[in-house]
Amino acid sequence: MPITTFQISEKQRDQLLFREESHFCDLKSREIAPGKLTKSIAAFANADGGELFIGISEDKTTGVRTWTGFESLEAANGHIQPFEKLFPLGTDFDYSFLYCESAPGLVLQVQIRKTQEIKRATDGEVYLRRGAQNLPINTTEGLRHLEYTKGLASFENELVDVPIDIIENSLPTLEFMLGVVPAAEPGPWLAKQWLIRNGKPTVAGLLLFAESPQAILAKRSGIKIYRHKTREAEGTRETLAFTPITIEGNLYSQIHAAVSRTTAVVEDIKRLGEETLEQVQYPSEALHEIITNAVLHRDYSIADDIHIRIFDNRVDVESPGRFPAHITVENILAERFSRNGTIVRIINKFPDPPNQDVGEGLNTAFAAMRQIGLKPPRIEERPNSVLVSLKHEPLASPEQLILEFLEKNDSIRNRQARDICNIGADYIIKRIFGLLGDRGLIEQIPGTDRSTTAYRRGRNFSSWRNEPPQ
Repeated sequence: MPITTFQISEKQRDQLLFREESHFCDLKSREIAPGKLTKSIAAFANADGGELFIGISEDKTTGVRTWTGFESLEAANGHIQPFEKLFPLGTDFDYSFLYCESAPGLVLQVQIRKTQEIKRATDGEVYLRRGAQNLPINTTEGLRHLEYTKGLASFENELVDVPIDIIENSLPTLEFMLGVVPAAEPGPWLAKQWLIRNGKPTVAGLLLFAESPQAILAKRSGIKIYRHKTREAEGTRETLAFTPITIEGNLYSQIHAAVSRTTAVVEDIKRLGEETLEQVQYPSEALHEIITNAVLHRDYSIADDIHIRIFDNRVDVESPGRFPAHITVENILAERFSRNGTIVRIINKFPDPPNQDVGEGLNTAFAAMRQIGLKPPRIEERPNSVLVSLKHEPLASPEQLILEFLEKNDSIRNRQARDICNIGADYIIKRIFGLLGDRGLIEQIPGTDRSTTAYRRGRNFSSWRNEPPQ
């Protein structure tokens, strides 16, 4: 893999020397043994990824750091080799050299991505980055939890020591069999789907077909709905409008019930409009898809419920478990990985399945919010959960969206403007372009017309932030 060398300024060098070691950053001396270096490499890969800088020394007594880089590219070969061993396909990491004219040598900068598989250091141990530490994972329970987090194993496949009658003869199973596979018998069909193994139901089997899986999987499959009369970041007991609602039942009925109850609570929220109190509205598709996504993709190995918190200005849906495998906040709309593949597959067989467009749930929610002029959902990965927030905040005006686009791009065309503004008619965009052109905020690029017409920043573009267009 070719390595790029970048020159940095003295200011950038000093920023790096004073950079705090954290969950995403580690600084190492060039004297570190390559074997010890693999602990940090593996720890970042097993957690959320991070940056590793090699060639920065620290005085343990004073805490003062100094730039002591490698004399040449070849001098760093011994430190590069561990990456080739841990990432044999040359993926999941990037590295480059940094140099500063006033500092000696080259610092090796490595960006390590979160990996789908578990990485081991050269000592054979598994490490996980937590805060500024590389913690060894040396217990069976710890390794199993990491496998769940990585998506290498799924709690949905675990066997539960209860009679198979709980799902073989349950009402959800009988209704499903009559409506979907009337020619089959429940027991053999459930076994064929691996929902019964060795005479025991799996976690997935209980969640899908038990009448009350919450009685068996306590604190692992419930949904709590709260209504907080506040706009603050956190709700309190004092802001609760009513005793939290608990939604139980098999996953299919639970999703529909949770969406219905959440919608009903939201519809009771009023806000002051231009003339009178107005009803707060969220697109039903967004609520449905985000709640469905939380139920189908949560980590059922964690003993906690899904929490739906309804505030005056937003709806928060928090589901237990971090993103599985290589999924991150940045790529979640483009990448696909199902932690609970069996649950996702089987529930899609139900009549009017909640996941009709498999893999497109969050994309649908984003599109639905934009369609009614609200900002897209905000997704946050927390230490042990994922939080999705639907905020009742309007999108920027089409004019502002176009100008913001031009802040990052050299030009814009009608189709691009329609996409970012969610406007279907090109004549509306043409009118907006005309208004912005009249004010000198944009101008047509010479030589473009008709189907190739494009616009760029105008003579007054730099002033628009001080006086946003109406």
